[in-house]
Amino acid sequence: MTGPAPARAEIVVDLAAIRHNVRILRDLVRADEPVRLMVVVKADGYGHGMVEAAAAARDAGADWIGVATIDEALALRAAGDRGPLLCWLSAPGDDFAGAVAAGVDLTAYTVAELDEIAAVGGAHVQLKVDTGLSRGGAPRADWASFFAAAAAHEAAGRVRVTGIWSHFVASDEPAHPMNDAQEAAFREALALAEEAGLEPEVAHLANSAAAILRPSSHFDLVRCGIAAYGLDPAPGATPRLGLRPAMTARARLVMSKPLAAGDGVSYGHTWVADHDTSVGLVPAGYGDGVPRAAGNAASVWVEDSRRPIRGRVCMDQVVVDLHGELPPPGTEVVLFGPGDRGEPTAQDWAEAVDTISYEVVTRLGGRFVRRYIDTETDSDVDSDDQTSEEGTR
Repeated sequence: MTGPAPARAEIVVDLAAIRHNVRILRDLVRADEPVRLMVVVKADGYGHGMVEAAAAARDAGADWIGVATIDEALALRAAGDRGPLLCWLSAPGDDFAGAVAAGVDLTAYTVAELDEIAAVGGAHVQLKVDTGLSRGGAPRADWASFFAAAAAHEAAGRVRVTGIWSHFVASDEPAHPMNDAQEAAFREALALAEEAGLEPEVAHLANSAAAILRPSSHFDLVRCGIAAYGLDPAPGATPRLGLRPAMTARARLVMSKPLAAGDGVSYGHTWVADHDTSVGLVPAGYGDGVPRAAGNAASVWVEDSRRPIRGRVCMDQVVVDLHGELPPPGTEVVLFGPGDRGEPTAQDWAEAVDTISYEVVTRLGGRFVRRYIDTETDSDVDSDDQTSEEGTR
């Protein structure tokens, strides 16, 4: 009998890399004072797998885990996660009771939301204030009434306020004037909360970039998302910390064939060969999260060389230039990875399609199979067969 056929396209996640990154970030923020670390695993762990990423982060010493929605928080609890867990994006009618029963810290943006949470009774709640992002969080004009309502609910035993927090506008731009303005505003919010009688366990403002670049914003807790997965939150500004990208996206060639000068490739013939060459067909496309904008812009790695994508990315496939070579079907194609061999990275893809690495890794899915390896425990095994878990998104 033969084993299962290899995946046509797969996302390989190295759990050891996540643990490695979390340890680096933990040591960084604890260097001067006992600041705690939250690892954010929303959006299915930024495409890496929420449950697996959270477990790796906990193993490496993460004090808190953060998610966006109650559904994500409850899924983590159902999978066995038991540590401090915060979620922050809810809508009227959400399952606040289920979150409270599961020991999840909820976030309130408004008095109305706070009242709905308080009606459940026994909730741990954190208060988010808007210090300039103009997204979620109580606006400055509402801070006094917001904190007063929270203090009243706490005095009545309906909630326990465990945190106050906000979010930076431009922490990936260290010289941006909003960084100073927001930190000052956040300190003002904390002073108002204290005047209202609130004594939260944690105050937090810093995301990945601020955790690395702005120690003054660390307060009691920092929230690291993209950096925990080994990607640079502030390209060009971040010092070398030794973070390691945890995700490799790869596929196997379906076919390769010669191409004559004058032949066009893919829909609309947006690329026409000006010399004889060869092309290969890769079985992944925008239906799997490969950016359509990658056509004629990004490159992949085939047989120790970068190969440019030619023509438009299709729903199910892309065509790459093989520079006259004809590798056999089944040959590995790395869309992006850590970059150790010279292969493109998620940051390379982000720059090619004018986006950020967050989007590149988070959007990938569709028919990609996700596979987990652990290069700490299986360092003597080739990446082709270091499978610890397999599944699809």
